[in-house]
Amino acid sequence: MIKKKLIEVAMPIEAINKASVREKSIRHGHPSTFHLYWARRPLAACRAVLFAQIVDDPSNFPEKFPSIEDQKKERNRLFKIIEDLVQWENSQNKNILKQAQAEIDKSCEGKSPKIYDPFSGGGTIPLEAQRLGLEAFGSDLNPVATIISKGLIEIPPLFRNMEPIHPGILDKFNYRNAEGLAEDVKYYGKRVLEKLSMKIGSYYPEIEITSKHGKEKCTVISWIWARTIPSPDPAFQNTHVPLVSTFMLSSKKGKEILIKPNVDKINKSLEFLVSYNNNTEEINNAKLGTKLGRGANFKCLFSNSIITPEYVRKMSNNKALKYKLLCIIAEGKNGRVYQRADEHHEKIALTATPSWVPDIPMNKKSKDLVSGRGYGFDKWYEIFTNRQLLALTTISDVINDISSEVSIDFDKKNQNCIDKQKDKKKNNYLKAITLYLTFCLSRFANRASTINIWDPNRETIAQTFGRQAIPMTWDFAECNPFCNSTGNWLGGGVSWVAAVLENLTFEKQGFIYQKNAMDGDFPDNSVFSTDPPYYDNIAYADLSDYFYIWLKPNLKKYYNDIFSSILTPKSEELVALQHRHETKFDAEMFFLNGMTKTFSMMAKKSNDEFPTTIYYAYKQSEKNADGVSSTGWATFLEALIQAGYSIVGTWPMRLERPTGLKVGKNALATAIVLVCRKREEALGTITRSEFVRQLKTELPKAIADLKAANISPADIPQSSIGPGMAIFSRYTAVLENDDTHMSVKTGLQLINRELGDEEGEYDSETSFAITWFEQNGFDVGDFGSANNIANAKGISVNTLVHSGIAQSSGGKFNLLNRESLEDDWDPKTDKSLTIWECCQHLIKTMENKGEFETAKLMKQMGSGRADSAKELAYTLYNISADKRKDANEATAYNGLIAVWSELTAQAANITEEDLRGDAQMRMI
Repeated sequence: MIKKKLIEVAMPIEAINKASVREKSIRHGHPSTFHLYWARRPLAACRAVLFAQIVDDPSNFPEKFPSIEDQKKERNRLFKIIEDLVQWENSQNKNILKQAQAEIDKSCEGKSPKIYDPFSGGGTIPLEAQRLGLEAFGSDLNPVATIISKGLIEIPPLFRNMEPIHPGILDKFNYRNAEGLAEDVKYYGKRVLEKLSMKIGSYYPEIEITSKHGKEKCTVISWIWARTIPSPDPAFQNTHVPLVSTFMLSSKKGKEILIKPNVDKINKSLEFLVSYNNNTEEINNAKLGTKLGRGANFKCLFSNSIITPEYVRKMSNNKALKYKLLCIIAEGKNGRVYQRADEHHEKIALTATPSWVPDIPMNKKSKDLVSGRGYGFDKWYEIFTNRQLLALTTISDVINDISSEVSIDFDKKNQNCIDKQKDKKKNNYLKAITLYLTFCLSRFANRASTINIWDPNRETIAQTFGRQAIPMTWDFAECNPFCNSTGNWLGGGVSWVAAVLENLTFEKQGFIYQKNAMDGDFPDNSVFSTDPPYYDNIAYADLSDYFYIWLKPNLKKYYNDIFSSILTPKSEELVALQHRHETKFDAEMFFLNGMTKTFSMMAKKSNDEFPTTIYYAYKQSEKNADGVSSTGWATFLEALIQAGYSIVGTWPMRLERPTGLKVGKNALATAIVLVCRKREEALGTITRSEFVRQLKTELPKAIADLKAANISPADIPQSSIGPGMAIFSRYTAVLENDDTHMSVKTGLQLINRELGDEEGEYDSETSFAITWFEQNGFDVGDFGSANNIANAKGISVNTLVHSGIAQSSGGKFNLLNRESLEDDWDPKTDKSLTIWECCQHLIKTMENKGEFETAKLMKQMGSGRADSAKELAYTLYNISADKRKDANEATAYNGLIAVWSELTAQAANITEEDLRGDAQMRMI
């Protein structure tokens, strides 16, 4: 009999989400900083999912855990392992990892399963499988994703515990995992910088400044440039004017620094000054630059005439775009130094000439993703200045030259070694050092294009990929590879790559391949966990070309199979991008058919002992008027079901703990983990009415279990999809009245409909308050309406006023808001206690006094009333979010549920003596 796994029954979602949120603030050494790749899932979430996907649920062992309480206790023990496991500080903790691995071995009877991710992207899932001591396999069609994953998963274990080969003093005596490899990356990275300085250092001159200490030479951090075009005004048609989004250099309150253009209309000349101590009007004008609105709308600084987007495009496509230096930012003894543009610096930059360029056309169909395509940029090298190209190409050449040094140093280090595999190891090491230094180059390229703007808020250079596209920018910041600030070679590239290698933990060798997932070339008996592309959300291949052009020159000789194409493969990439197809429908069908084919092969090759887990980036903003998600979500589920999977669970994974809620616009659940099993064909078909009947029977208990696990109210709709779709997908088909197969979209609508009525069993006053709140919130309404509702509930308006939850006068009625409730309310002395009061006072105490005082109040109420208050919070959240569209009110109820576990834990430790002490203080 196949055993249920923990993930099919319960998950400590709140602990996982908290760790995932916190992980976003971990930078140096975190694998996500190894190299940019899009839509990475948090390591904490993937680690927890893999563990729970492999480990048995206690319900499989009634002889050991005969009662529900026994099973719950055992789950809590496993939850504690997960809670420790997901903490970033424990990612290298041997004891915690061994404890997790022991549970995995116990469930697998010592036979480690193969974990396979057919859409491995940046490698997060196989990396975490490797950390847990599992056999890790991954593949991706995209060559950039493939080589990133190889660099994280496949290559480091080849040099486990190996000492560095570089000459000189070693940092330590015992090197664990990839620490020795990391030290060599740092050493040879410095050698690249030394050689680079000799070759092109003169193109990055220092700047002389005058300070109170006299004259001093400073290293430049950045040169700020603006694109220019000929003025549209005939009087200045031979004069180039700047297109500037902002003249702000620093926007720190009270310390604003800006660029001031000085226009000489007679001589048709223009210079830029740096200005401090500016007034409000000057600051506001500087923020606008020369822009007149969104897009390419500008004004001419000489004539004030309007520069239209059409004119900008015309000039750009006629290759009339140039650029002019606006400002120089340097490293002074006391911080940033902002200097006016220097003609000498401008001349040096403009005379730089690279020996070669990546003369490769951009994808003609990706104009919306690479905005420069609409402004005459047809080849990739055109989005870089000549000096940027000189730096990038020279670094590439130097990395290639460094290999001879690596070879010599390897031989010296191993001169007494008689290993027959020595030549093979040396070749592998040459490949590895070249690979990691080329990653440093690729990271550097992310700060070294004309797309990089200067961020006046942080006073630093923003990266090219501030979002999942390459936008057109008008003013840009050029970095200096030799400085000590953002965009430099060592701190911005080498140190980040080396730090990740130093922090890697692996028990076994992993393997990454470049494959098309639709081919279904997966190992038999694999356990699948994957994070596939999300419909039309990200054009991975189009964006990856930016890095591919810098990775390929040095890596092709070592990885010819990965870098054999001119650019990244696009036609087979499994996304629903309309610019690659004739129509939107064609794009949708390509995605549906491709996903169905892939999932079918996964189901065929999967190990029956384990479920499959699949991540999907679901957003509440995808919901339409029917209350179900958009085409992307429905299409994704359709592909899974057509492939022969039954969906047995859905778990929401939040990357950010909400501090507010934008109802209908933003999602708290940024990803859903779907838990799937192969469907048993013998179940046949059912009718629509039978499906609805099963929903009514099974869904309430499933939702009650989710609430018992403290799933956030905002995440209940996503979580309930699991048990609802479990019913839908366990059958070959659900038949409509005309015998046609019900669509997944219709199934989702019916599931959503069953979630609608959750009023529950409450006292009459609370039941009234729910009905009134749905119609009026805390606003004033008509007494007659209130009286009618009250009569229907078997009470009067006077009862409501007497209970302390409402007020009525002059023919008007309203529920009391939380601010109007009694400050010293005591549930033990309230003779007309209602669940409405319990819920509202818990929130009021939480907002005004914090968790501990709220836990005390919960203890005073007793567990029965507290549980009812929690249930009411779910109901009121749904009313506030979905029906009343009241973001603030919804956030209040969501916030209470989010900390419910902590509150109950604290309440359990509060004694009656503590409560008596509080009562005495109130009496005093």
